[in-house]
Amino acid sequence: MNRRHFLAATTGFLASVAVLPQTLIASEGTFEITMSEAEWRERLTPAQFKVLRKESTERPFTSPLNDEKRDGTYHCAGCDLPLYPSRTKYDSGTGWPSFWEPLDNAIGTKPDRKLLRVRTEVHCRRCGGHLGHVFNDGPKPTGKRHCLNGVALTFRAA
Repeated sequence: MNRRHFLAATTGFLASVAVLPQTLIASEGTFEITMSEAEWRERLTPAQFKVLRKESTERPFTSPLNDEKRDGTYHCAGCDLPLYPSRTKYDSGTGWPSFWEPLDNAIGTKPDRKLLRVRTEVHCRRCGGHLGHVFNDGPKPTGKRHCLNGVALTFRAA
């Protein structure tokens, strides 16, 4: 690696890190439901708080929702907004509940640069709770894979 390549790589890395705090700040306070950290901690389980409010990821193959096959709707565990219909759920083999399409006006997205490459984060449009990520390797008709943390969801049977 020569000096030019090193400087270019370093500049790119620093630029991506510098954008992260701005992305997080831009999303604060722009949701219909907002609570203090203490209020969220009181409302959510520790695992839900870690995922929904701190953008963590649950271990794969640990969610009971992976095996949920009934008709119904998946809701945000933070604010109970209906997010995904069961008809769009499929087994992606990744270990997380996966869907090819959300309900209308249910989710929001933003760039996620935490792993030094840009991914698309999916969050609840009403409370901003982190749900997971969306990828372009899903089934037809959308070609999308909404790979979500089961702990961020609740299921309501039809």
